[in-house]
This record gives sequence, structure tokens and C-alpha cells, in this order.
Amino acid sequence: MDAQSCREQMSRLIQEETTALGELTVLLDREYSHMSANDVDALGETMRERHKCVARILKVDDERRVLCRNLNRPHDLKGLEALLQWCDPKGTLAGAWADCTAAAIKCRTQNDRNAALAGARLQNVQARLGVLIDGRRETVTYGPRGTCSVSAARSGLFREA
Repeated sequence: MDAQSCREQMSRLIQEETTALGELTVLLDREYSHMSANDVDALGETMRERHKCVARILKVDDERRVLCRNLNRPHDLKGLEALLQWCDPKGTLAGAWADCTAAAIKCRTQNDRNAALAGARLQNVQARLGVLIDGRRETVTYGPRGTCSVSAARSGLFREA
């Protein structure tokens, strides 16, 4: 593959990823709104859309990995930067690459925010369940033979009375 073909392919991949990340930004905001409003049905639909969007991003990433592998470049940041310098020495893709990176950082921040809200909700539910479950449990105490519990002791008291 020559440098021009590589640049065209990288341009397409950067554009597709940036577009998908923009859509993911909208979906992550929507997901946060639905979580805040406790709208479970809408949240479920938004999560399905988010999964499809992430799948598209992963597909683009796979295509980029194949491109790197075909050109004997590592698929890490240094490898991608070296590939961009080789196929785009004038730096015409630098702005688009920076936009794509910024969009990915924004998505990460939004995802972390959503995860924090989901984690807080989960802790709240766990605490409430703990109160319900612990409220139903009776404290177990043992008699001299190690087999007597409070409920057994109570039934013994009632029999004697």
C-alpha cells in the first residue's frame, strides 16, 4: 500500500470514528438523563443504541489495527502517530485526529459520570436490601449444647408458660 492510499483510508477511519463518537456523546447524555429520571424503559432502549454505536467504533478500531498490521506498524499511540507521519507528512489529518481524540476523551468522561451514578444507585439499593434482609433475621445465640437459637428459646418459653 502506498502512502496516498493509506492517508485516504486513515482519513475515512478517523471520520467514521469521530462521527460515531459524536453519536455516542449524545447517547451517553441521554442515558444519564434516563438514569436520573429513573426511566427504566427509555434507559434500556438507549443502552441498546449505545451498544450498537460502540460496536461501530470497535469495527473502525479493528480496521485500523489491520491497516497497521499490513504496514508492519504497532497499533499503539506511537505506531499510529508514526503511520500518520508516513502517510500524511503535510499533517492534513492532524486536526481531524485531534478532534477524534477530543471526542474520545469526552465520551470517557461521560461514561465515567454515568458509571458513578449507576454505582451510587447500586449502593443505595444494596443498603436498602441490607436493611430489609437484616430486619428479618433474628440474632442467633447458642445454648450450652451449641444448638439453641433465639426463636427456639422463645418457643421453649411459650411451651413452659
